[in-house]
Amino acid sequence: MDEQKNEYTPDLYELMDEDGNKQTFELLDCMDFEGERYYALTPFYEEDNADKILDEASLLVILKAEYDNETGEEILASIEDEDLFDRVGAAFEERLDEMFDFEDDEEEGE
Repeated sequence: MDEQKNEYTPDLYELMDEDGNKQTFELLDCMDFEGERYYALTPFYEEDNADKILDEASLLVILKAEYDNETGEEILASIEDEDLFDRVGAAFEERLDEMFDFEDDEEEGE
């Protein structure tokens, strides 16, 4: 009898920065906020890059969905407005805290 493994397969995005450097990111969450769609991503590294994983474990990249007028393709873009970025970031932080339930093991034993 074949056993099926429940392997986690992350949603990966390859993004290019302003300097033309490509980096792979894992999608953590997406949400609509004030009528626009936003994505929360974190850098993705293969398991053999443990040092980079630990160095950037808390890095969260938040991008806004925009659409190319010619192709209709969705494009992920930086959020230029600092106040908007802070509000979207706070909303994602709250959602991610609830999704991943970051409680101490000691509290669960009580």
